[in-house]
Amino acid sequence: MLISHTLRHHVLHVTLHRDLDVTNRAAAALQVQALVQAHRPTRVVLAVPSADPTPATLSALARAHRMCTSLGIPLALTGASTRTRRLLDVTGE
Repeated sequence: MLISHTLRHHVLHVTLHRDLDVTNRAAAALQVQALVQAHRPTRVVLAVPSADPTPATLSALARAHRMCTSLGIPLALTGASTRTRRLLDVTGE
């Protein structure tokens, strides 16, 4: 299992259980996209497995960020370093 999620008070909490590589980054990004489209949350909080994620994980996070931005849904990261949050231009939880 790549990700798990909960929905509390219209906030979608997604946990990425491990850093991604090129073989599973698209699947994780599509799972996050499907969750956002199905639940239409007011906010997404994405927990990453390491403070400095792999390039493939960053790619999936960037894709989730672009999608959330296009829908007007704020995205926050937990477990990410300040540098990673700044790189993606998102807030921390």
